[in-house]
Amino acid sequence: MQRAVIASFFVLLCAYLFHLKTSLITLSQPAISELQDMSVSRQVVKRVFAVEQAEGVGARVRRSIGSMPLRNLSPFLMLDHFKVAKGAGFPDHPHRGQATVTYMLGGSFRHEDSAGHQGEIVKGGVQWMCAGRGIIHAEMPVHAPGQPDPEGLQLWIDLPKEQKMMAPNYQELGPEGIPSAFPAGPDGGIEIKVISGKSHGVDSPVRPQGGCWYFHVTFHKKGTFFQDIPAGWTTFLYIIKGNIIVNPSNSESKKEEPFNTLVLSAGANETGVAIQALEDNTEFVLIAGEPLDQTVVQYGPFVMTSREDIQKTLMDYQTARNGFEKAHTWQSEIAKQ
Repeated sequence: MQRAVIASFFVLLCAYLFHLKTSLITLSQPAISELQDMSVSRQVVKRVFAVEQAEGVGARVRRSIGSMPLRNLSPFLMLDHFKVAKGAGFPDHPHRGQATVTYMLGGSFRHEDSAGHQGEIVKGGVQWMCAGRGIIHAEMPVHAPGQPDPEGLQLWIDLPKEQKMMAPNYQELGPEGIPSAFPAGPDGGIEIKVISGKSHGVDSPVRPQGGCWYFHVTFHKKGTFFQDIPAGWTTFLYIIKGNIIVNPSNSESKKEEPFNTLVLSAGANETGVAIQALEDNTEFVLIAGEPLDQTVVQYGPFVMTSREDIQKTLMDYQTARNGFEKAHTWQSEIAKQ
């Protein structure tokens, strides 16, 4: 009798455990899907309208980062949206302690430096120049009949202290060398040019000093996408054309308009950013970088970490040494034309 009771109890227990296991599996499927899609978006914490101003010789730029409302957004030092008319440009000038990234939106730009490097950046191409300990260069527009005035973006990125006195170097890509990601598929209407970093399984061949991701996003038609961004990185976007909403699932998010630079939050639980385009042919750049734990002391095109280093830089430039050996003898050919 006792054995029969035990056997009956064992059968009931097995049946209950099987039912419980089946129920848990069924209930857990939505949870698994939710975990796989656990994307938490950053949101806008500051917006700065880029007011047009004069720069260089006759050039006009819209500056946001580097202007009084948005100084030194580590590791970013400056963002200019430039458009250069005939007769204008950026003749011979020095740099030390930063990287300059020039990305062309239209037309083309020629460049030449004191180390003998020269070339041309065309529409859709990028030049990533690490100035390191020092270089002198010129950047001048190319004007041709029937062609638009050269237009592009120049971003200055601070170098880590230990890399400020490295030898200058370049990384350059033409438009055919910059890979694209299509988060909604090739016919989905969203294209991300991966200038540096990685997006939706696509990696850029550019390997900048310090962490920095740079994307040119085009919505050929309205839509929404999510871009992963490393936790804790400084992130901003600059709207070139069209209207967008950042983190559209947040009822407090608002419509953002062209020529605004949007600084995004950097919460520990935020895995990236969701962006919705409200109209076709919307364009913006989305840029993120690892912030540097160092002081920024800037004097024009010289960026160091102390006043003493700036004084040494000025002395090096005046005495033509430590990267500025040709400071008093070199002149670019393109600035003469």
